[in-house]
Parts: sequence; C-alpha cells; structure tokens
Amino acid sequence: MTATAGKVAVVTGASSGLGRHFARLLAEQGIAVALMARREDRLADAVAAIEAAGGRAIALPLDVSDAASIGPALDAAEAALGPISIMVNNAGVGGDGAALDMPVDQYDNTFDVNVRGVFFGAREAARCMIASGVAEAGEARIVNIASIAAFETLPGLSVYCASKAAVVALTKSLAREWARRGIAVNAICPGYIETEINADWFAAEGGQKQINGFPRRRLMDISALDDAFRMLTGTGARYITGTAVAIDDGQTL
Repeated sequence: MTATAGKVAVVTGASSGLGRHFARLLAEQGIAVALMARREDRLADAVAAIEAAGGRAIALPLDVSDAASIGPALDAAEAALGPISIMVNNAGVGGDGAALDMPVDQYDNTFDVNVRGVFFGAREAARCMIASGVAEAGEARIVNIASIAAFETLPGLSVYCASKAAVVALTKSLAREWARRGIAVNAICPGYIETEINADWFAAEGGQKQINGFPRRRLMDISALDDAFRMLTGTGARYITGTAVAIDDGQTL
C-alpha cells in the first residue's frame, strides 16, 4: 500500500484530457477521487474506467466559472468519500484570439475558468482541509495546472497567457499565505501536449510548423507529467510549496 492510499482527492476538469489522466493516476495509488466537470456523460465514463481497474471514484457536476457552486461540490465530495487531502485545479479553457478581435465575453470566460475557478477551488479546498485537520497534519496538497504560457509570449494567446501567469502568481501567493497552515500549494506548467483544446491546431499546417520549431520536434506524451504530479500530490511535497514546475521537453529553449 502506498503512503497516499486511503486519501481523498478532487480533480476539476476531469471529464477528459489531463484531468481524466490525473484522476486515474491518483486512483492507481489507492486514493478515492471525486471527478468534477461540466460534461456529466464523460464523467460517468471516466469513473467507470477507474472502477473497472479497482479504484474508487465518484462523479460530481461542476462548472468552476460558477464560483458559488465550488464549495457545495467539495462538501458533497467529503460527504461521499471523506476529508479531502488533495485538490487538483485542472479545469481550463483556451482563450485564443487576437487582442483586437477578442470579445468581452470570451475574455471574461477565460478568466472565470482559468483564474477565478483556480482561486475559489483552492480557497474552498483549503477551508475543508483546515476544518478536517488534514492541513494541521501536514497532508494538504493543492496543485494548480498552469502552462508554459505563463512564461512565454505566444502570438494570438494574450488572454490565455495572462490567465496562466495569474495562476502561477496565485499559487505563490496562496502558498505564502497558507505556509503555516500546513497546506502545500504548487503548480505544474506543462508544455505542449495534444489535447482536445489544441488537437485541431496541431493537425493543421501551422501546427505542424510549430512542432518542427521545437528543439526536439515533437509534442510531449501526457505521461511526461506523471512523476512531478505524484510528487506534488504526495509525501514528496511536504517541503515543497510555492513552486511552479515547468515540464516542456525543452520547448521554451
């Protein structure tokens, strides 16, 4: 049995892509997982896959852009599974588009999901962890999924870059604020991995040209994030907080 077995985790944006992958990684370690996302049909499929592999998981609908719904969703997760030890703020949207053409509602949605959702997800999780004693025991882990876009200037992605830079800033600020509470708050900043958000682009001529411009001329496999994710959600993060770990296969070199 692993050191994390018996714990409870929440993963937002867990119906596909990175979120679904992270939920599976947690379940493989014996962690009970509450998968949250807007697409309930896909959540059900993800939960079924975890259960078929012997894991324990539940699906809870959540739109993180509705900040008021996050606390009740976490309460429901704790009622079903027990005290939350791990919060993975993964839900995100692309927010691509030229600045001169960016509609206000698209800008607002990008920040509502990518920034507000992370802030209130982290805050409500921290409240749960403090109330349950998980934080005092030094077992509280919050992992925010940012991007190398937090550090890079990417054409046509000014709003997305700004939102991910905000996630890194929030991660550091919350880590400092909660340092003496026993809550480790860290971020993972992935490089380019093919997901539903970018699949069409990388299949196009422009996307292929971009890939050929990377030092290693390839996209990363989703498993490239696994070791860092396990560390930041597990005992390895006992002395790590306020860190933004970039994993990009040299794409930003």
